Amino acid sequence: MILQNRKENKMKEKILEKIKEFNTIVISRHIGADPDALGASIGLKHLILDNFPKKKVYVIGVYASKFKSMGKLDNIDNLDTSNALLFVLDTPNLIRIDGISNINDFKYVIKIDHHPTIDKFGDISWVDTKESSVCQMILSFAYDNNLKVGKEASEKFFTGIVSDTGRFLYDYTTPKTYELVSKLLSDHKINTTEIFNMLYSRSLEEVRLQGYIEENMTVTDNGFAYIILTDDIIKKYGDDTSYPGDIVSNLNNIDEVIVWSIFTYDVKNDLVKVNVRSRGPVISHILENYGGGGHALASGVRLKDDSKVKNIIKDLDKVCMEYNKAND
Repeated sequence: MILQNRKENKMKEKILEKIKEFNTIVISRHIGADPDALGASIGLKHLILDNFPKKKVYVIGVYASKFKSMGKLDNIDNLDTSNALLFVLDTPNLIRIDGISNINDFKYVIKIDHHPTIDKFGDISWVDTKESSVCQMILSFAYDNNLKVGKEASEKFFTGIVSDTGRFLYDYTTPKTYELVSKLLSDHKINTTEIFNMLYSRSLEEVRLQGYIEENMTVTDNGFAYIILTDDIIKKYGDDTSYPGDIVSNLNNIDEVIVWSIFTYDVKNDLVKVNVRSRGPVISHILENYGGGGHALASGVRLKDDSKVKNIIKDLDKVCMEYNKAND
């Protein structure tokens, strides 16, 4: 553990050196950004500018509509990145990087992630699957390097930690998580109620869609629950394909279900969004087989070929069957 901590501290020092070295810094994260990815990227921008105000820092990607209030994103279409530093946050594989077609367009790349590695990339790759969130990782990086963490950055890091720990419910919420959040809240008066309202308030359409899902999902004998949401169903409940991704974590307390998935047809972008959660069986490897990934118990993928939906359903049901046999 001591050697691991020394290695991590050296990596944190090296990251700070690179921030100091580059005048132009671009920050990206995974497509379909959640609050941890957004909080980490926007929070990192504020962190850098709090300590190095002359740097030019850009956060790129496409918003999920629900989280637009988290902050402004930048456009780098006309930016010369040949001498720029690129941060890729919360992203285990190259295909899921939002807003970047080729990381080799940048002079130096730093990857910070808490997902299991799918693609190895980055001149520096700081990956720790024991961390609750990338926001937690960057906050620890800031404190360990005695950097100033302003209120804007603190709000973003708090938001990401709260979201990815499920309000501190998930088992990778550690004493370190509480220590970092405690210091953050001691240093700044953060409107936590406003943040919780942003994360967890839902429209009437979304609530009704959840009711439809609960009423109509299929549950197999092995404890796998799933539903396929067509374009007609999505339009009936507000025409927002981001809703199912927000809803999927709300289905985690059904006794008869150990793995559950929502398949959402996104006609506008010509793909099927697949969100999967688990209360035991490891499911990340299944999604990796189809070009996606994530955490052991929370993963997803975006499919261009809807014929793969049946295969994923079959594979996830098999995972449930094998888990049940192993735990009988």
